[in-house]
Amino acid sequence: MNKYSANQKWTLASTSTGFAMQAMDLMFLSFALTPIIKQFHTTGTVGGTIASFSNIGMLVGSLIFGYLADNFGRVKVFTYTIFIFAFATAAMAFANNIYLIYVLRFLAGMGAGAELGTGVTLIAENFKGNKVATFTSYAESFGELGAILSALIAAWALGTFPRIGWRVLFLFGLLPVILAFLVRIHLKENPKFIRNMKERKAKHQKQGSIKELFKGPKFAYLTCAMIMMYILDSASYYGLMDWMPSIMQKQLHINLTQSSLWMVSTIVGVMLGMICFGKMMDKFGAKAAFTLFFGCAIFVVYTIILSYNSLTLLLASTLVGFFAEACYSGYAVIVSKCYPMEIRVTANGFVQSCGKAIGGLSPILIGFLIDHYSLLAVVIFLSLLPLCSLITIYTVLHMSKVSNQNI
Repeated sequence: MNKYSANQKWTLASTSTGFAMQAMDLMFLSFALTPIIKQFHTTGTVGGTIASFSNIGMLVGSLIFGYLADNFGRVKVFTYTIFIFAFATAAMAFANNIYLIYVLRFLAGMGAGAELGTGVTLIAENFKGNKVATFTSYAESFGELGAILSALIAAWALGTFPRIGWRVLFLFGLLPVILAFLVRIHLKENPKFIRNMKERKAKHQKQGSIKELFKGPKFAYLTCAMIMMYILDSASYYGLMDWMPSIMQKQLHINLTQSSLWMVSTIVGVMLGMICFGKMMDKFGAKAAFTLFFGCAIFVVYTIILSYNSLTLLLASTLVGFFAEACYSGYAVIVSKCYPMEIRVTANGFVQSCGKAIGGLSPILIGFLIDHYSLLAVVIFLSLLPLCSLITIYTVLHMSKVSNQNI
């Protein structure tokens, strides 16, 4: 990294850490959900809506703070939204009713939604075209590392403090405050963005808004197609992470410890896959990278039902993570190259948040398939997702003519 400037290093470090903290927060909620439902004497349905408030907050945050970041500065907004995310997460430790939890999860979601769009845009605008995918994949893979770290923290907190362990978990949400402080001191706005902002003000041009994402047939299609890409990816990711450990336990007679290893090996596979995908996308182009990874993903999910012992299952899960989820790191690169600077954060945040909100409902469909059909039906469903993604990304690449040009 010696050949990169201090601002580039801070861009990568701050974005990567921010994504890791987001992933930790989401996993904390997964671990805390059961004790929250028990403590507040509510139902699983009511408790399950907590995640929905986070998703709604992400969408609202991506729109509000995306607009602000596009028009008043990426670094400023990135800093403030980290504070919102951190304090809303930490405040969960002191929540005394389910309605306050809803409010706090909405606020944390707003901060997370803003970070999604701003973080990847900062990378896209601070690194040259033939390195954007590589460094985006590094940052996204840190999110998966955050998921693993959250599992370790949860095991300690819930084991050490049986009654209040879930509250202790969310106190770790204060860690991003340190990140926000360091970002505010060291990270600078991209000079090209500053010039662009001054030129727009000098020409009295209208500020970018959500309407620009659907202006004309081309942008309207690109926006809808990229939302679909994130829907398909989120459906695959949440389906795998939420349901597959349970499937292993119930239908393949794998014990809890082994199913936990399955999840960890899947996450490790995702991290390695993202890094390899990013490097391949930069070297050989987007079409070649997406074709290889999506093409392999269509078939590798079937290795799950072909596994006959713990070792083959771990290998299968690593392969599934490596190919099925690696392409996620490339979506933000495509979005950043498709849209002009004045609406780039809004575009990144909006399409990601919409995709996560809708795709996050996939566990419901998978639960239906498990109840009424079989594991094979689930695997067929999961194999269709990368096929649909491959078809969709081909149309996006053809229409946008995305290449490795600088942003």
